[in-house]
Amino acid sequence: MALEVKPCGGAAAVLLSFRRSLNPFPSRLSFQAIEPTSQGFRRFTPLAVVKRSPKRLKYSSPLFTKEDGLLYVEVDPLGVDSWKLDPVVELLKQGAVGVIPTDTVYAIACDPRSNSAIERLRRIKNVEIFKPLSILCRSLRDIDTYTTGFPRGNAQGFSNVFRAVKHCLPGPYTFILTASKALPKQCIRYGTTTSKYASRKNVGVRMPDDAVCQAILEKMDAPLISTSVKSPKEHEWIIDPVVIADIYGPEGLDFLVDAGVRVADPSTVVDMTGSFPKIIRQGKGPKQHWMLAEDDAVEEKDLNPYAA
Repeated sequence: MALEVKPCGGAAAVLLSFRRSLNPFPSRLSFQAIEPTSQGFRRFTPLAVVKRSPKRLKYSSPLFTKEDGLLYVEVDPLGVDSWKLDPVVELLKQGAVGVIPTDTVYAIACDPRSNSAIERLRRIKNVEIFKPLSILCRSLRDIDTYTTGFPRGNAQGFSNVFRAVKHCLPGPYTFILTASKALPKQCIRYGTTTSKYASRKNVGVRMPDDAVCQAILEKMDAPLISTSVKSPKEHEWIIDPVVIADIYGPEGLDFLVDAGVRVADPSTVVDMTGSFPKIIRQGKGPKQHWMLAEDDAVEEKDLNPYAA
């Protein structure tokens, strides 16, 4: 079935075609918008609409008026059709919360400039207020904006670790750094329970090596707040975007970017707030010579991981 719409004011006609999804779930309807070009009409983006969620409407920001269900956008993992991401970026700027791919697992993301979106993100995934959220960054400049930066060396002769970090980014690492005042309070938590760090507020930063994620960040011209997608019951990574939509769509997701099934291998988390960079979760990113593993038996004072 096709519907022709002729907007007032002489604007070009737009064709909207509807087709049933090949997905076995009967509640999902696939939607395609086709925009005119000099060669005729081309497909704009494949979408899918699932049943409306009362939670989505209840927690929506006043600026966000989308009420027709979950926007489901399928893209090439290589990012060759990044024009399909334009509606997603517009939704993010209006305060939407959705799922995007990274170079590890999928992540629920939103605009850090929207306090209501951050609150909705926490509600959707049931993230407690004292749990940290991460920042997906476009560049090292974003990291410098929202944190106090990487260690620059100290009086004990440790060299600048910043040069070593640049070789890991973009890549599958989450670096825990001290947050700056530019980061919204909803994104940070107090540091470790150790008295030495009790007054510090830390945040994890990421620069994913994923073409689709990078395209979204470039179009946003800003970083995103994120949290990895896990099963709410089994606490396991959900790597299939269709399953993510079925589980979190009814919880209030506004969109999902499908770039294929991921591998259940999260990022390697490295704490940069102590005396030495310390791995607190080994993931996809390999251990570097300047990182201290949790199970290392050598005393920290005997190590110099910053050395070449």
